[in-house]
Amino acid sequence: MSARAAAGSKEWVIGGFWTVARTGACLRRRARQRKPLPALLYFTDPQRTPDPEAVAARLPKGSAIVYRAFGAPDAETVALCLKAIARRRGLKLLIGADEALAARIGADGVHLPERLASRAARIRAKHPAWLITAAAHSPRAARVRVDAVVISAIFPSNSPSAGKPLGTIRLAQIVRLAKSPAYALGGVSQNTAARLLATGVVGIAGVELFTARSPLPFRGERVG
Repeated sequence: MSARAAAGSKEWVIGGFWTVARTGACLRRRARQRKPLPALLYFTDPQRTPDPEAVAARLPKGSAIVYRAFGAPDAETVALCLKAIARRRGLKLLIGADEALAARIGADGVHLPERLASRAARIRAKHPAWLITAAAHSPRAARVRVDAVVISAIFPSNSPSAGKPLGTIRLAQIVRLAKSPAYALGGVSQNTAARLLATGVVGIAGVELFTARSPLPFRGERVG
C-alpha cells in the first residue's frame, strides 16, 4: 500500500463525499436483490485516478472497486494489492474485462464493457458465485442479464468517452427497461447525487467522484 493510501485509510467518509455515500447507501437499502449489491462502485482509471490504492483505502464498507488494468504490465500486482485492501475494509473487488485475471487472484467478480456483455452467461456458468456487472449506454444494452448494469453518462463528465449526458429522466426510462438492477455513472457529485433518488437505480458509480476531500471529517459513521 502506498503512503498516501495508509494516510487515507480512515473509517469515516470525508466532506462532500458524505452526501454521495449516504445517497448510495439509501439506494442500496431500497433494492431487494437475490445477490447483495454494493452501494458504491469505484472505477479505477490510470489517468484520472493514478493511485487507486489510496482511493480504495478511503471507500466506505460495502462499496466495490472495479479495477480496470487497460493492459498494464503490473496488473496482477495492483489487483492483489487492491484485493488486500478490499478484504481488510469489507469491500468487493471486480476486475474489468479480464476474466482470467479475476480468476487468478480470487476476485469477487468482473465488470464487462458493453462490447463484451454477451460473455456474461458463459462467465456465470463457470463462476456462479461471482458478481457480474456490465456497462450500458443505451436501452438495448441495458437489457443484458447480469447482476447489475452500469448506465452512463448521466451528467456532464470529464471522461473523454462520456458522450452526451442522458440526464435523470432518460436514466429512469432506461432503468425501467433494464433486465437487471442499475447503477448511475458519469458526472455524479455531491451536488447531483440526490437527483438520482427517484430514478430507480440501486447505487452510484464513479471515477474521480471518490477522490474529492474536505477538511471536515464525519467521524464515527460507516456507510452501508
